[in-house]
This record gives sequence, structure tokens and C-alpha cells, in this order.
Amino acid sequence: MSTYKRATLDEEDLTDSTVDEVYPSSSMQVIMRRSGGPRCWGDRTIAERRLLGLICVLTLALFVCIITLSFYYQRGHPNLCLSEACVTVASTVLGALDTSVDPCQDFYSYACGGWMKNNPLPDGKSRWGPFSSLWERNMAAMKNLLENTSMEGLSKAELKAQRYYQACMSEAKIEALGAQPLQDLINQTGGWALTGSWDKDNFQEVLRTVSSRYRTSPFFTVFVSTDSKSSNSNIIQVDQSGLGLPSRDYYLNKTANEKYLKAYLDFLVELGILLGGSEETSRALMQEIVDFETTLANITVPQEERRDEELIYHKIRAKELATLAPAIEWMPFLKEVFAPVELNDSEPVVVYAKEYLEKVSNLINHTNKSLLNNYMIMKVVRKMVSILDQRFQDAEQRFFEVMYGTKKSCSPRWKVCVSDTDSALGFALGALFVKATFAHDSKAIAESMVSEIKQAFEDSLQYVGWMDAETKKAAKEKADAIYNMIGYPKFIMNPTELDKVFSDLEVVPDLYFQNVMQYYNFSARVTADQLRKAPNKDQWSMTPPTVNAYYNPTKNEMVLPAGILQAPFYNKAWPKALNFGGIGVVMGHELTHAFDDQGREYDKDGNLRSWWKNSSVEAFKRQTQCMVEQYSNYSVNQEPLNGRHTLGENIADNGGLKAAYKAYEKWVKKNGEEKGLPALKLTNRQLFFVGFAQVWCLVRTPESSHEGVITDPHSPSRFRVIGTVSNSLEFSKHFGCPVDSPMNPRSKCELW
Repeated sequence: MSTYKRATLDEEDLTDSTVDEVYPSSSMQVIMRRSGGPRCWGDRTIAERRLLGLICVLTLALFVCIITLSFYYQRGHPNLCLSEACVTVASTVLGALDTSVDPCQDFYSYACGGWMKNNPLPDGKSRWGPFSSLWERNMAAMKNLLENTSMEGLSKAELKAQRYYQACMSEAKIEALGAQPLQDLINQTGGWALTGSWDKDNFQEVLRTVSSRYRTSPFFTVFVSTDSKSSNSNIIQVDQSGLGLPSRDYYLNKTANEKYLKAYLDFLVELGILLGGSEETSRALMQEIVDFETTLANITVPQEERRDEELIYHKIRAKELATLAPAIEWMPFLKEVFAPVELNDSEPVVVYAKEYLEKVSNLINHTNKSLLNNYMIMKVVRKMVSILDQRFQDAEQRFFEVMYGTKKSCSPRWKVCVSDTDSALGFALGALFVKATFAHDSKAIAESMVSEIKQAFEDSLQYVGWMDAETKKAAKEKADAIYNMIGYPKFIMNPTELDKVFSDLEVVPDLYFQNVMQYYNFSARVTADQLRKAPNKDQWSMTPPTVNAYYNPTKNEMVLPAGILQAPFYNKAWPKALNFGGIGVVMGHELTHAFDDQGREYDKDGNLRSWWKNSSVEAFKRQTQCMVEQYSNYSVNQEPLNGRHTLGENIADNGGLKAAYKAYEKWVKKNGEEKGLPALKLTNRQLFFVGFAQVWCLVRTPESSHEGVITDPHSPSRFRVIGTVSNSLEFSKHFGCPVDSPMNPRSKCELW
């Protein structure tokens, strides 16, 4: 959804089994499937295997030596932590550093230079970092749980998750069916011009079908979510939809994006041929679709112009949609999308893209109906590509190789199937994951840390000079009211409740395509059932294994799934400096989203309303302009960042670091100085900042960097680090950075 409903540590998209990494931006992501490329382990020679085995033995021997020596070393160095956990993490931190770099000149290269040298981008990946590595570990754990059919006492929902995964893994069946499931679906929808079978009078019917049954959004998106101005109820919402490429910029800046547009067109043409069209017919039809999408891109409003939700929120009655966008038969459409809920034309609806809807309605009225039909069917085809046979997946892989600069890999199918099972039955799979991997005391420790960071944030409020006293008081009340969700929603640990949630989802053995269709129908019914009801606090937008976190302004809640409460973000055996620099900054980041340029518009009860004095609103805007200008001056491969688009995340990064640092200082004051790590020659305050930075170590392709600059609301990792520490007085103090050095500019941006 395009409006501001939740802000994440780093956006992800786990829908439709299209994600292979949990550290991507919010746009289309890369999964690379088996199709040639580098050899897997089973393809290696005997000599290669022996060499790798020898390396493993030597590494293990070295580790044992370090542990043994540390025992004797500790006697003479009582102020060092020489436990196994401390020695191990010290080695990891040291290996990631590049001590040849002056931290005051370039802290990101200092903290991550060694890591980047030792971590070349894996084949098949467009980006790789600690998020990716942890997600790989979580996926391996989920794979074992999904494949272990001998486990006893599983709930019906957990068994469905295993069955769904097994159907996805039935490659022989998928290959035998080929394109037939999708061709049948297209024929049931009325056909299309590619194969010559099309009913020219069925625009409204096809729009209703692809929107309700197949969960696509050709011209606009319709969903149920919390009413921003009445947070105790759910309401129908309408917004502009996405495009085939990740951003409107790919269509409008043709010179800079020529190779991507060509790869996209070639991909669509190949899909058309696989579905029975001739090369000539397919190319002509797909070129029309790309041209039409370019027109859609022209009327789509850029995200940076939609950041003030007070301005784009419009509540109307359903019957008024007919006046706003007369090209659509709205009541039949809404009734089918939200069946079996009964609707009438007085149903309240929130519109977030009023001008866009007017323009898209006019575009529909002036576009050939055959082209409109082809476009709607192609939206369905794109959604189904990843669940079809290898030919379709190979076509998609060739497109991704150009789009994201990835290389072919021998990535196993199980990764695709684990990700898709997490998307469809993630809370059933999450129950298995939590029981198997989540330490019993992690939840309590995380809750205690959140409390400490929240207190540090509130303490800092009293020193915010630009905000009036009355608004400060209200801001403190909002921070106090933030609802913390740690680890997992409670219902997944109750088999009866968990089974009830998934009771209406049918999963059959071996028929993967059918299971995905069943899931779409199930998802539609769940969405419709939420209409007019009070939002459920126990309903999460992320599954427990997810390596991420988010803040939801309409619920005034922050969520930290079990998946991220692990190394490198957190380990209870590590020094507190690392934990506060890792998961502590994550917690502070999400908390600060409640007070970024969008989150601040919501009060402590999650209602979108004016609760700040005008003088503080104006002062806030002046303060944030500093960050807009600061981040707009950064660039990646000579491509400047959009400081307005990334403002909310930049505010959260800066506020999160400050709150976590103050919480750590308060912890030290209460508990005393902790022992340092060996070999690093870092104070624990310096270790805090290094731990923060190393979470963001990243390598990525130039194509992926380009996509991030134009689509991601987060700044690139390098600037999440140096942009934040260059605004930190504490950082410059502890690293002794001279005034006017790159990491200690004389003029700093400060908000919270």
C-alpha cells in the first residue's frame, strides 16, 4: 500500500514468493532459481572438497587455540571479557574493520571495510549484508521444520504449512502441468487478444475478477485498513497502484533506464510466447502494454509528494466514487472484491489519490478496450510467473540479471518454497520457528531494553529547544502509550486459536498452483471480514521469522519479530555496548518513527489529527529541512539521493542512534562499566558505534544501487551510517574527531 501505514527498519515485500532476501527495498526483488551458473557443492572435484575440508579443520583448530589462550590471558587482564562469546564476537568485529581508514574521515569504510573485502557478492544476489545472512540462517531453520514430517503434536495449521511447502517442492508435477494452469485461468477470465480469444464487452467483469480472485491491482488498489482519523475501526481505502517496474522513474527517464526498459519488454514478450502467442503478435502486444504503463507512470504521484497524509486523506461515500472516477462501475466492483460482506452506496471510503483516480478514469475511457484487457491479464501473468514451470522462472531470471545486475546461481528451490510458505502461512510456520529457535528469556530482555530506550527518548524531550511545553507533554504521553509487540503474536502459541485463523484455507498435496489460488481467495475473505471491525492489536504485518521491524502509527505500536532478535543484532552473552548499538538502535529507530514527519501527525491513540501547536509544527519543518538538504547532498555512483523521499527513515535513524546511546549510558550509570572486548583497542562507547555501523555493512550491484536510490525510502547503508554519526556529538567526542572533519561537521542536523 502506498500510504503511510507502517514504517520499517528496512522495507520488504514477501508477497507472491518473489523475495530471496529480507533486506530489500519495498519494490520488486530478486529471486534467482536453478538454471546453470556456478557449481554447487555436489559439482566440486575431490581435490576441491579436500581443500575446503582442510580449511575448515584449520579454522576450528585456530578457534580452539584462541579460546585456550584467552583462559590464561584473562588472569593478567581482568578488565577484558574473555568468555567464549566475547572472544568470538571480538574476532568478528575485528575482521569487519579496516583500521587503515581514519574513522573521523569515513566511519563506514572504517567499520565495514574489512567485511566488504571478505564478503564478495554471492552469485544470484543483488545485495548482501547481515540482514541477508541472518535471513539465510532463518530460512535454513524453517526448511528443517517444514521437512520434518515426523514431528508429533503439530496443529492443523502447522501441518498445512508443511503440506503447502511440499506442494511447492513437487517440481515434477509443476513441470508436467507447464503453462496449463495459467492458460486455463486466462480462459476462465475471458481470454485475451494474444491468443485470439477475447470477449470485447467484458472490461468491468475482468477488472472485478482479477482484483477479487487473483489479488491484482491494475489501475488502482483497494484494501481494508485502519481509518487514520478513526483508529478504532477498519474502513475501505482506495489508492494509486504500482507499475510493472519498481518506480515511475524507470519509464519517465528513458535515457538513463534504456537497458531496463528493453529487458522488461523482452521479458514480457517471452512470457507471451510461452503462453501461446507468436513472436510478432507478442512483441506488438507487449510494446502497447509498456507504452500504456508509461502513460500510467506520468499520472502517478511521486511518493515524496505524498508524505503529508493530512493533505491526501479524503473520506467519501462509496456512491461518490462514481462521480470521481466514472469509468468504473464501483458498487458491483466493491461488492465482488469484499464478498461476502454486504455493502451499500453509503459505505464510507477513504481515497488517498483523488487526482490520480480522476486521471486514470479518463485514461480508461480513452483507451482501446483490447489494450485494457491485455494489460489486466498481463498483471495476472506477472503475478503467477514464479509459481509456474522452469521456463517461466528462467525468463524471469534473465530479466532480473539485467534489472539487478545479478549473476546466475545454483540457488536451490527450497529457498523459494520456504519464502512462499512464510508469505502464505507465516504465522503457522512462525509457531514452529518460535518453538524451535526463540530463547525463552529473549522476549523479557527485549521488553526491558525497549523500556530503557523509551525512557531515554522521553528524557531527551525536555532538552528539545524548538518544541513548546504543551506539545512536549503530549509527545511524552504518546511515547508512553506506544504498544510493544516482541517476538511473536500470542495467538500462534495456542493451537486452537492458530487453527481457527487458518481453518478456512484448504491446502492440497502436490498441486502448488491450486494452493496459491486457494491462498488468494482465503486472503480476500480475511480482508473482507475485517471491514467495519476494530483493528486487532494481535494482528501483525510481519511474520515471526522476519528479519526486520516496524512501527504502525494507527495502532501506535512497534513490532520486533523473533527473526531479528538474534546476532548480529542481539546476543545476551555479548557486552551491552554491542546489544544497544545493534538491536537497541533498531528499537530506537522504530520508536522515533512515531515522531518523524509522517508519524508525528498521529496522536497517542493512532488518530490522524492536529495535536501540535502551530509554532512547533513550523519549527519541526525548519529542523527537518536541514536533514533534507544533508542527505540530498549524498550520491551513489554520481546519482544524488532524494532527501525528501528518505526523510522519515533518516529522522528515525538519527533519533534511534541517539536514544539507544543515552539508554546505554544510563545502563552503565546504574550497573557500572562493563568489561571490554579483547584485541580491538576500542572503548565500550566506541564499540557501541562500531556495532551500530556493522549491522549496515553491505555489498550490492550498481543496478541494485540505482533501484534503491529511486525507490527505497531508506538511504543507502553507507549514508545511514555516516549521515547519522556525523550528526552525533557523542560519536565525535569518543573518536576524537576534529571539528570540520568529514564525520564531525561544524553544522549538524538535530531533531530529537
